[in-house]
Amino acid sequence: MSFYDATVPAFLQILGSLSGLLTKTEAHCKAKNIQPDILFGARLYPDMLPLSKQVQLACDFAAKGCARLTHSEVPSTPDTEKTFEELKQRLAKTIDYVKSFKPAQFDGADAKDVTFPAGPDRSITLKGQQFLNAFAFPNFYFHAATTHGILRHNGVEVGKRDFLGVS
Repeated sequence: MSFYDATVPAFLQILGSLSGLLTKTEAHCKAKNIQPDILFGARLYPDMLPLSKQVQLACDFAAKGCARLTHSEVPSTPDTEKTFEELKQRLAKTIDYVKSFKPAQFDGADAKDVTFPAGPDRSITLKGQQFLNAFAFPNFYFHAATTHGILRHNGVEVGKRDFLGVS
């Protein structure tokens, strides 16, 4: 399996499932007469980030992860989404961006150095495989799973198949 095949499809699967989760959430809000802003700002715990930020960060870890692994320009996307439709547009743009990478861009990326920020005044350098396995994927899946958890906690009828994007 190529490094591209171990990276891009995994990001695309969950980004697509997040879009599906948001579609179900919109329908849930309409059916239960819930203001979308309530779920948009929902958190699992007061000191955790809200649903909107969880989706934004999942997008960022996918897009920036691919960019860093391929030594491409790292995109900067402002967090301006205020509606589910805008979040779904961000997901769609991220999916298109991740799809734009070609397998050849990932050739040798597993062994190349990847430098990334680890706070305001610090950066870390890891080999590509270690960056993907110890940083990009764990953060990406954390924010995606937290999105699912927030929705489920708030009564949206989603399950594991929805998270996996196979419902």
